[in-house]
Amino acid sequence: MSNLNRAERSHQEILDAAWDLIAEHGAGVSMSKIADAVDMTRQSIYVHFGTRGGLLIALVRRADERFEIWENFTSAMTANDPYERLDACLLAWLDFLPKIHPVATDLIRLRATDEDAAKAWTDRMSDLLKFYRRLMSGIEKQGALTPHWTANRAADFLWASSSVQAWDLLVSDRGWRRSSTSKVIRTTIADTLLV
Repeated sequence: MSNLNRAERSHQEILDAAWDLIAEHGAGVSMSKIADAVDMTRQSIYVHFGTRGGLLIALVRRADERFEIWENFTSAMTANDPYERLDACLLAWLDFLPKIHPVATDLIRLRATDEDAAKAWTDRMSDLLKFYRRLMSGIEKQGALTPHWTANRAADFLWASSSVQAWDLLVSDRGWRRSSTSKVIRTTIADTLLV
């Protein structure tokens, strides 16, 4: 195995171990604990990621890769019918949420006081919002967006209405089943935004 492949494998192993630790113990887990989990030194972790912030950003991007959200979005975008496209994109996102929930909710909780957590969360949410803007722009061009909405405002609404926070309130706080939550969010968004 080449040094590059070994380094990439080590990089992914660190991120996967960090994900598991943060999911179990929260984003405050130490770099030393992550290093111990992969049988490396703390300094080796810093060589890979530079800073704790670099690790957190790489961690949330790795989750996108590991759980294939962008591949699922790409597949969903092939639907010609605007209603089917929106529903497929939302279904991909809402199926992804339970997988990222433990880490996502901790980053959300910490972002007001932890700059690294805030940067990691903002990094992923800004990409999601860009994707939603592209999705809603296409729907608007097809004439399927309710007239009082612009594509950007519709994307903002979509982003907020399908957020980790909205999903978490219904599932964790109100005890809704995941499948019911997904259906209600998808239906409500489509009924609100599409003609």
